[in-house]
Amino acid sequence: MSDALSSAYYNLRAAPKAAGLAFGLCAFFAIAICVPAQAKVLAKVNGVEITDDDLKFAAEDVGPGIPRQLEGKARETYLIDLLVDEQLVVQKAQADKLSETPEFAKRLGYLRDKALMETLLTKVAKNAVTDAAIKETYDTAAKNQKPDTEYHAHHILVATEDQANAAQKRLKSGEDFAKVATELSKDPGAKGGDLGWFTKDRMVTEFGEAVSKMEPGQLSDPVKSQFGWHIIRLDEKRPKTFPPLDQIRDQVARYVEQKAQRELLVKLHDGAKIERTDAPPSAEAPKDASKDAPKDAPKDAAKTGKDAAKAEKK
Repeated sequence: MSDALSSAYYNLRAAPKAAGLAFGLCAFFAIAICVPAQAKVLAKVNGVEITDDDLKFAAEDVGPGIPRQLEGKARETYLIDLLVDEQLVVQKAQADKLSETPEFAKRLGYLRDKALMETLLTKVAKNAVTDAAIKETYDTAAKNQKPDTEYHAHHILVATEDQANAAQKRLKSGEDFAKVATELSKDPGAKGGDLGWFTKDRMVTEFGEAVSKMEPGQLSDPVKSQFGWHIIRLDEKRPKTFPPLDQIRDQVARYVEQKAQRELLVKLHDGAKIERTDAPPSAEAPKDASKDAPKDAPKDAAKTGKDAAKAEKK
């Protein structure tokens, strides 16, 4: 299962991600699956063919773990080397008759079930992601966004009120804000004191309240928060706008995929007789995805990573 699909499935089930197994899926199924006539042979190991179909499965299975700097032909070579090593180990395991052990039979059964699950969930996700579904989800989220204001501000964070007053005095005398912030501020994440764009709720209460009452160009009096004392300069403010679809299309698509997979699980649970002997106290069936507001899908895309990181530090 690809990292994205594994994450989607196990997040839906609210269960920990299963530990990785010693061999990839293709290693176990290569013995049982006939190679299509049109498959291109890329290598042979003691007469056993490795094809471009094997390469595709390997890319899906271990792709996210391949070093990022490997691209194109280098990436393909890496995967073929991996498949060659895998086939050598498989042939050794066969020679040792490990495929005849009860443990192997159980593991093979588990992997078969896992492959069937992955195949169905992938099919459901693929069928769900249409242009119409993406557009509908996006439009609903945009419609449900409440009016809000975004602020662009600079600040200087110091330990005491006296230090804040001293910083304010320097700024009022005409010193450059970025210079004073670089010299005095305890917030290294805000270069030159620049916090970028944020909404009031992204800041600690005292900071957010102070900013919301300011006008562009205004310098605040010292503001105390749990992090220390702030001197704030509000640069700009604007109505918060919903990001355009082309900017968050991938995020909306992932939401549509996961929603469809979750709805399938709910439907399957509803039609099944499930008996458990462990009786976990917090065991619950997957939440009905149809009750989730679509606005949850692209909500976080409205802020940039930079804004989020800065906001969390405040």
